[in-house]
Amino acid sequence: MTMLADIRGQTFAALRGPNFRLYISGQAVSLIGTWMQTVAQSWLVLQLTGSATAIGIVLALQTVPMLLLGPYGGVVADRSDKRRLMIGLQTLMGVQALILGLLVVTDTIALWHVYVLAVALGLNQCFENPARQSFMLELVGPEDLRNAVSLQSVLASCSRMIGPAVAGLVIAAGGLGVCFLLNAASFVAVVTSLLRLDVSRLQRSPAAARAKGQLREGFAYVRSTPDLAVPLSMMALVGCLAFEFQVVLPVLADHTFAAGAGAYGFLTAAMGAGSVVGGLAVATWGRTGTRPLILTSLAFGLAMAVAAAAPNLTTLIVLMVLVGALSVTFTSTTNSSLQLASAPTMRGRVMALWSVAFLGSTAIGGPIAGWVCEQWGGRAGLLLGAVACLVAAAMGVVALRRRTATPAEPAAVTG
Repeated sequence: MTMLADIRGQTFAALRGPNFRLYISGQAVSLIGTWMQTVAQSWLVLQLTGSATAIGIVLALQTVPMLLLGPYGGVVADRSDKRRLMIGLQTLMGVQALILGLLVVTDTIALWHVYVLAVALGLNQCFENPARQSFMLELVGPEDLRNAVSLQSVLASCSRMIGPAVAGLVIAAGGLGVCFLLNAASFVAVVTSLLRLDVSRLQRSPAAARAKGQLREGFAYVRSTPDLAVPLSMMALVGCLAFEFQVVLPVLADHTFAAGAGAYGFLTAAMGAGSVVGGLAVATWGRTGTRPLILTSLAFGLAMAVAAAAPNLTTLIVLMVLVGALSVTFTSTTNSSLQLASAPTMRGRVMALWSVAFLGSTAIGGPIAGWVCEQWGGRAGLLLGAVACLVAAAMGVVALRRRTATPAEPAAVTG
């Protein structure tokens, strides 16, 4: 019993802080709404066009702003009060969802509306994502950061299970538009949680003073720090080609197995279930650094390759549980490794580059994955991701060997 109590205490250590409990409760509601919108948007575009490439284009438009402006979003995060910045930007995200929902409910939606609103959401995320990622350290401090990042990933994974399931019920009962409207309402919860935080308990990072060349300074800092450059390079490749599940899974459900929206929901929920297991494992026993990241990338790639060969939908759903577990292990390890290796005044810029690598790379990878799926089917989309993971692991091995051959100063984070 004592051992189990110790494990529980270690797994949920960050929840001891009242600010983190309040924050994550608001996130829980908002993330469910976000996944409802994610499922509804992909299905909406598929209904409007019947094209996997069109889904990829929407995702690309949503992520191109992050690719182009994301690093500057990190500069803004380093200069700003992150909590206040998040309150304003989360409010605007709610407005975007509301407009999309009203257009669908009133049956006036057109593909170009989805394109424009995807760009608007992407512009918002350029600044909100770096602020949110770097704000985590202010909420819990360095001792609980890895645990908090992992629990946040678990929450996102639970939302991935609940959101698509709720979306399926809502679409059947009330139509696609209601999913967007419910997502708009969910932002009230996260904004309220941010407003109610006890600011005296926040461990605020010193704000960077305004100065010229801060963007270039951030890039130079990452290039000169192997514990940042290597994980970011791996994340960029994997994020670009392996995390295109919003493009690949609808094609697998609808075209490969001819099973419809319900199968898409089950595949997404299966990934969510696996992500919960993976996130809890990382929260309890996870490590940071390049070596654990290499092993995770290798396992992630092998799991995707096996899933691509699944003989039927049931087997694929089971395998997507494993894929989900390894996907969240990879992202959580990368995220916490970068934050712990970053200087406080650089953390916003470093996490902005993480956002570019993870989210902004979809602007490139989304259309590529869509084209691959149209040419060779959904299985090829999974294989594309598998190859990306294996190449990323090889990149990490080469970088470690070079560092061993050329001794450097001790790193901030060891693997």
